[in-house]
Amino acid sequence: MTAAPFLTAETLLLPGIVHAFFTRAGGVSEGVYASLNGGVGSRDAPGAVAENRARMAAALGVPADRFAVPYQVHSADAIAISAHWAPDARPRCDGVVTATPGLALGVTGADCGMILFADARAGVVGAAHAGWKGALTGVVEATVAAMERLGARRGDVAAALGPCIAQDSYEVGPEFVAAFAAAGEGTERFFRPSRRPGHAMFDLKAYIAERAARAGVGRFEDLRLDTYADDSRFFSYRRTTHRREPDYGRLVSAIALT
Repeated sequence: MTAAPFLTAETLLLPGIVHAFFTRAGGVSEGVYASLNGGVGSRDAPGAVAENRARMAAALGVPADRFAVPYQVHSADAIAISAHWAPDARPRCDGVVTATPGLALGVTGADCGMILFADARAGVVGAAHAGWKGALTGVVEATVAAMERLGARRGDVAAALGPCIAQDSYEVGPEFVAAFAAAGEGTERFFRPSRRPGHAMFDLKAYIAERAARAGVGRFEDLRLDTYADDSRFFSYRRTTHRREPDYGRLVSAIALT
């Protein structure tokens, strides 16, 4: 089985830890899903998605049935697990953590932030899906807190943000800015005016970095890759919408203790 191409973060190159920010290359899916689509929620052929995920698991050195990806709902909920769940019993959450070796944790994304966490000293890892709503309501902090309950220390946690939509590609309306203002966020730090009156460009990457700092993580790295701007390597929900394509694939980012 051919291992899928992936990216890594220097922050997470730690003893006893394996991780991967998978690109869209190296899979078997076709058409708009070409080729490493990891989204079971897409309309891609289920067999192709299963094979793609098996390739991802192999790249991490774990069996396909030890590759845990939750049912993401743009929440601030994070859970700890010690075993893989049944395929029809995926928990609805956006953060997952473990202290169990050989159990890979993954999250999917196609513009949203995918964050991987590790405390190598404590032997605890985590993964979180952070769109604007999850980031605003606290999924980053919830994931770190869940790691802490397993023995991690916030100051020892390293975190890395994989490919996600960048500010130059992320135009939002006035109601979006108002939601952040209502939550007490300093909007001038994360928004700049758009060319369109009343609209703004949102810096999701900077906002996630800010929430990681609030969570007290010891080290944070942004891979600084824009999913929208790079269609050769990344899927993008917003790019698909602008192109009026029928559907889109999902990227996967994953981490495991060896």
